[in-house]
Amino acid sequence: MQQNQDITERRIADAWADLQDHANNGHPLQADAYRLAFADPEFLLRRETRGIRFQLEMLKPDLAQRDLGVENTIVVFGSARLREPAEAQARLTEAEASGDARAIARARALVRNAHYYDQAREFARIVARYSARCPKSDQLFICTGGGPGIMEAANRGAHDEGALNVGLNISLPHEQAGNPYISPELCFKFHYFALRKMHFMMRAKALVAFPGGFGTLDELFEVITLVQCQKAKPVPIVLFGTEHWKRLINFEVLVEEGMISPEDLDLFVFVDDPHLAWNHIMRFYDLPTV
Repeated sequence: MQQNQDITERRIADAWADLQDHANNGHPLQADAYRLAFADPEFLLRRETRGIRFQLEMLKPDLAQRDLGVENTIVVFGSARLREPAEAQARLTEAEASGDARAIARARALVRNAHYYDQAREFARIVARYSARCPKSDQLFICTGGGPGIMEAANRGAHDEGALNVGLNISLPHEQAGNPYISPELCFKFHYFALRKMHFMMRAKALVAFPGGFGTLDELFEVITLVQCQKAKPVPIVLFGTEHWKRLINFEVLVEEGMISPEDLDLFVFVDDPHLAWNHIMRFYDLPTV
């Protein structure tokens, strides 16, 4: 059975190699000529084959994570723009030397929020250290959007402990690349936001949202909505940075105006310490706290 599978895979690989060989010899095949359908990029990129591309973006990361035993994740969201304290301070020094008022204001904000980078990194370390003591089936893996900022910090924290960690990157016009701390075999790139979000939720046992922009808010409220509407199982939802989140969103207004029920505010908690964030997750699952 294994031999048959190997032969099949070799034939598929040979089909791609044959296609490349034609191009290398100056004889590229026309899009509608003698190409196997799965080895025809123009065909796979047609509007009519979008459904196939959906399936592939669903299947590829799913199989790769399954093969490596990644079944349970802690998803960390947050701004791609935040930087670690040393880099933030260097940018402020540079901005002040330039005398550009707008650059100085942006750099001061970076310095003001740089502690979130260190806290996201420490939270991921805590998760990785806990998982290292667990059987494979109970291990929890850090999963992020794969970019810089808070995402980098969380992947970096897991990497510090030698733990596998996941990055679900997205192809953007300005070409966001995966950060260097993601486990290479778990660094995925998506075209479709919807499929990427689905992968965030498929294995998530908790969500920790650090301060961020539109993308963070989009991902956070999608998860809250899915849990509120019982389209997803309840999971711990942690908003890291109490002052930031309460200044940004007045959730009580939604209750006062009848837009949500008072108990909907119980779907998430505010924390300001990596250990408290982890302890909340442990209490949710009735596991011993650190």
